[in-house]
Amino acid sequence: MIVMTGMFGSIAAIGAGLAVLGAGLGIGRIGGSAVEAIARNPEASGKIQTAMLIAAALVEGIALFGVVVGFLGAKQ
Repeated sequence: MIVMTGMFGSIAAIGAGLAVLGAGLGIGRIGGSAVEAIARNPEASGKIQTAMLIAAALVEGIALFGVVVGFLGAKQ
């Protein structure tokens, strides 16, 4: 087993942080767009909210995957 220390672990941690940052920005855009869409068409709020929650869950899942990969890379 090869143990890598130093720069590789730092780069992996930065990658995990970028994954979280990207997820935060993505969920913020999803929420903002949903609020704007509901303000424009209140009758469709149920469909908009459902689509928003599904999209936010997918973004969160991808971010979690990125963080796990980053942490696994930092431990090698």
